[in-house]
Amino acid sequence: QVQLVESGGGLVQAGGSLRLSCAASGSFFRLVDMGWYRQAPGKQREMVATIFSAGTTNYADSVKGRFTISRDNAKNTVYLQMDSLKPEDTAVYFCTVRDLRDVTRDYWGQGTQVTVSS
Repeated sequence: QVQLVESGGGLVQAGGSLRLSCAASGSFFRLVDMGWYRQAPGKQREMVATIFSAGTTNYADSVKGRFTISRDNAKNTVYLQMDSLKPEDTAVYFCTVRDLRDVTRDYWGQGTQVTVSS
């Protein structure tokens, strides 16, 4: 089992920055895909950014050029640097990872609230 703990959310004014962290613990072989999703009230959960084991990244069009995903494999941690935040970025942000032992299974964190005021 993999446990994920997110941190770094909060309230920020439009144009500001936040950095989210997600630390993995528990029993796993090797984390491969790591990513961030978000869910705003009344909306479906959507992919924000993904970083693969080789280091390649993928971003939603709405955050390209503003958000940066990174990972520290030694710490089993994934980060999301969010700059130039907009009110429409307000959502609960969830991290997700996959273990090499079973890449069909997604593990999820409990979520962290990000609120951007105008």
